[in-house]
Amino acid sequence: MAKKSRPRKLSVYLYIPNIIGYIRVLMNCFAFYICSSNKQLFSVLYFISFVCDALDGWFARKFNQVSTFGAVLDMVTDRISTACLLVILSQVYRPGLVFLSLLALDIGSHWFQMYSTFLAGKASHKDVKDSTNWLFKAYYGNRIFMCYCCVACELLYITLFLLAKNQNENLTKVVVEAAKQNSALAVLLVLLLVGWAIKQAVNFIQMKTAADLCVDYDIIKKQKA
Repeated sequence: MAKKSRPRKLSVYLYIPNIIGYIRVLMNCFAFYICSSNKQLFSVLYFISFVCDALDGWFARKFNQVSTFGAVLDMVTDRISTACLLVILSQVYRPGLVFLSLLALDIGSHWFQMYSTFLAGKASHKDVKDSTNWLFKAYYGNRIFMCYCCVACELLYITLFLLAKNQNENLTKVVVEAAKQNSALAVLLVLLLVGWAIKQAVNFIQMKTAADLCVDYDIIKKQKA
């Protein structure tokens, strides 16, 4: 019986979804380079990179090119790009601590979730079938729902970036005035805020659930010692 050929290291690096990942990295680097001089182009490039996040997953499944490296590259790219945008928003709006807190929650929750996933021996951090929280399970169990929350979150940050005209803008004042001037924008902001709020709630639940799993792991390890 012939043995299955083992993929070479280089071939994994050159998987189609991973190449898309490299393009996302370069696109984000250029986008943030020109963010202060061309806000519109930055927003377009940032959003295209975000959309490519869904494309690389589709290509990975389509061509059987799912890889741990690709999953890590994907998450690191997502977290860093969102973190950079939140840092920019923290410099544009008052109070900046709001955006820095969101940055900390985003990175912290995903780091805890990834680490707890490895402790539990799961293949994916999206495997939450054993969770008792309905919102957490709904988020990772329904692609459309998760897509809505993620898109709403990123579009809200992009919209806030585009709305800011000067440094040290008052966040509440800018949002309220923009909503008053344009009813369509007001409806859009409400839809984005709902998705954003759900995603932040999921991030908090994710961090708490993952932290509990890490603590349970420590307790079991001590009991076996």
